[in-house]
Amino acid sequence: MEEVVHARGHEHVTAEHASTWELTSDDWLTPAGDCILGVEADRTPAAFDEAFCEACRDADREVTATFEVGDTTVTVTGRGHPDLTFEDDRSIVVRTSDYVDDRTVMVGADAAAGDLDRSLVAALADGADCRLVLRV
Repeated sequence: MEEVVHARGHEHVTAEHASTWELTSDDWLTPAGDCILGVEADRTPAAFDEAFCEACRDADREVTATFEVGDTTVTVTGRGHPDLTFEDDRSIVVRTSDYVDDRTVMVGADAAAGDLDRSLVAALADGADCRLVLRV
């Protein structure tokens, strides 16, 4: 099962956060948003298919997030969690920790924003389009 989200980069993308990364449906980003990789996301957790959400609530299921930005593809791997709600209608957040809130779609991720390929980050800082494929 998969969910596909399209977003775009922004001049304030720095991708320096040590424990999370995020896509937001907002059309703006301040320099303080060091976990945000993209803006104007066309889908949020509240719009995801219920079967996908239910599969992600299994702590034993592997969840992957693959970024496609220009010629660069990066995959982050984590897992599901029984407390995932998929209720947020604004942001998608992936966490290296086990913390869960309404925005969280994956926990135990093997990469946060600060760990991502710097060529991908540079392209996003230049406003590149981003395709995110979440798979469980």
